Amino acid sequence: MSISHAPPNSPEPDISGISKSVEAGPEEPGHAAPDLQPLVPASSRRTRVPRWLRRTAGPLLLLALWQLLSSTGVLASGVLAPPGRIAQVGWDLVADGSLPSAMGTSLRRVAAGLLFGTVTGTGLALVSGLFRVGEDLVDAPVQMLRTVPFVGLIPLFIIWFGIGEAPKIAIITLGVTFPLYLNVYAGIRGVDSQLIEAGESLGLGRWGLVRHVVLPGALPGALTGLRYSLGIAWLALVFAEQVNADAGIGFLMVQARDFLRTDVIVVCLIVYAFLGLLADFIVRSLERLLLQWRPTFTGR
Repeated sequence: MSISHAPPNSPEPDISGISKSVEAGPEEPGHAAPDLQPLVPASSRRTRVPRWLRRTAGPLLLLALWQLLSSTGVLASGVLAPPGRIAQVGWDLVADGSLPSAMGTSLRRVAAGLLFGTVTGTGLALVSGLFRVGEDLVDAPVQMLRTVPFVGLIPLFIIWFGIGEAPKIAIITLGVTFPLYLNVYAGIRGVDSQLIEAGESLGLGRWGLVRHVVLPGALPGALTGLRYSLGIAWLALVFAEQVNADAGIGFLMVQARDFLRTDVIVVCLIVYAFLGLLADFIVRSLERLLLQWRPTFTGR
């Protein structure tokens, strides 16, 4: 078998055209090469509406419907005042100083009840969650008290503490304690046992495990319980300020009820709602700050 060799001085064949045709692929006769476009996900092709606009669309539509029903007479002003009237009354209450003073009084009550309830609920949950003896001694009484409506204890608190600030703060404290206890306890008992074993293999003692493994693992549940507790705190405040109150947002509502002022009542309810929303926003910001290590699903 003989193999022919090209002469040493012969020019090398031009293969650039061949490589280009290979890269481009074969073209069928009578058809142009297709214009390939990059694939773009459907979610990227949609027009993105700002999230703040989507979140405010619902309240704005509700406000527009409210104004429409009031303007057409479907919703009588004696039943519910129109939005314009409520805005004017709210401005008047702010201008004469009665609404800021009432807000300050209510905020102090909620802050005191939240502080006492947080300390009590978290302390009981730590005792019950970290120790089996503590669970045997603490959990059953707490579960029994949790089923008793805290609103039903108002007459008893008045007998015990009088008609001053103490029964109001006690009602808020009781409303805050139980949601926080349940979530912190569940967070402690929900820590993965493999993390405990890993900490022990690294030489952590009992309190080292509590500090570096158990408490960080229970933090998401504790913050969730704090959000629930804040909502119940404002609910308890509404009931507390209906009982022998001489200041606060609830006191304004009682006066407005006596004079059939639905506009003032709605203003107070709106203030309650915005204060609760502000408190929830603070806790959610705290969650984002303290739980940066935990990836979560944010929706699509």
